[in-house]
Amino acid sequence: MEKYVREILAPKLQGDGGWVEFVSLRNGELTLVFRGECSKCLILHRCTDWIEQEIKRDLKKTVKVNAIRKRPYFQDV
Repeated sequence: MEKYVREILAPKLQGDGGWVEFVSLRNGELTLVFRGECSKCLILHRCTDWIEQEIKRDLKKTVKVNAIRKRPYFQDV
């Protein structure tokens, strides 16, 4: 799953100025960190739904995405 997130999903999100990082997969819950533009996106829930569908289609697995937003350090000041 980590390789799928890194090699398939991340490049697609980078095209919009965001990026995603794999954290864990436990009991059907996929935890991902969203950074860049994704960290402040107002419709992130649509993206997580899309990710769940992509995984279901490509990997034949059903997961629920747990999204963690992380802003770049310079936005915290």
